[in-house]
Amino acid sequence: MNYYYHFLVNPASGSGRGKKAVERVQKIVKKHRFPHQVYVTKSPGDERTITRKLLKERLIPWDEVYLENGEMLYPLLVVIGGDGTLHQVVSELQLEQQQIPVAYIPAGSGNDFARSIELPREPEKAFWKIAGTTKPQELTIIRYEEQIQEENGIALNNVGIGLDAAIVYTTNHSVAKSNLNKFNLGSFSYIAAIIRVLFRQKGFPILVECNGQQFSYKKAFLCTTTNHPYFGGGVAIAPTASVKEKKFDFVLVERVSLFKIFWLIGLLMRKKHMNSRYFHHLSTSKLRIISTVPQHGQEDGEEMGQRPFDITFTTASQLFWCP
Repeated sequence: MNYYYHFLVNPASGSGRGKKAVERVQKIVKKHRFPHQVYVTKSPGDERTITRKLLKERLIPWDEVYLENGEMLYPLLVVIGGDGTLHQVVSELQLEQQQIPVAYIPAGSGNDFARSIELPREPEKAFWKIAGTTKPQELTIIRYEEQIQEENGIALNNVGIGLDAAIVYTTNHSVAKSNLNKFNLGSFSYIAAIIRVLFRQKGFPILVECNGQQFSYKKAFLCTTTNHPYFGGGVAIAPTASVKEKKFDFVLVERVSLFKIFWLIGLLMRKKHMNSRYFHHLSTSKLRIISTVPQHGQEDGEEMGQRPFDITFTTASQLFWCP
């Protein structure tokens, strides 16, 4: 099977990794004369605009019949960027409600989704994995509906309320972030944000509804609904989660003393945190979370604002061109 590659690129992702990644991939496709076209984002929102245009003019739904047609050039959408770029593209594909597959070459800072599907982070290796794949896989993503703001959306990685979302907010609004990014040192602003938030994040009440049961927590600290094990650039917060199963995982960590927080972090690094009585874990295909005290929220690393939440999670599926 042959492909016409449509590369949608965010050159600014990963402090400039996106620009370097597409340059390395272009060397391959030009050398081997693979038919392709490159679309570059220039400002926020361009990912969705480009995707809409491609849906109207180039992309077609997947069908097994294409496996038998060796002469056809199947138009394959390949995203080069970070998790946020991929999130925007898949959000637009989900609106179309067609079986449109998407391939991914990771070029962000965290690359948690690529890690979850065991996709190489080297652009050349990721491309050849895509080129050697003959058909897409149907993977699970998270769909959510938030009742208070009447919002709905999807998540490839996770939706968080509390600690992780506060870290995202603090990092994004750090004065030093833009300066550090110029020298590819953006991770230092993230580390600084973690330290600041650990000291000031308070516990908050939360109600969880799952499988006909209710769970009430008075001092939630970290509250994450996740599609795979990883968050924060490779931290395995939910080791048993998998994008290949028709469910997602919910993780809640209670607020404890600062000494115990560092103890929990130690358990997390050694993947022994699931045995802690301060760590709560559920696997399900439907979940409702109610948080009446305003908290920061994040979806795939994008800010949702500081506010109360009444949010219901379910599963959806998306075709990915991955090994």
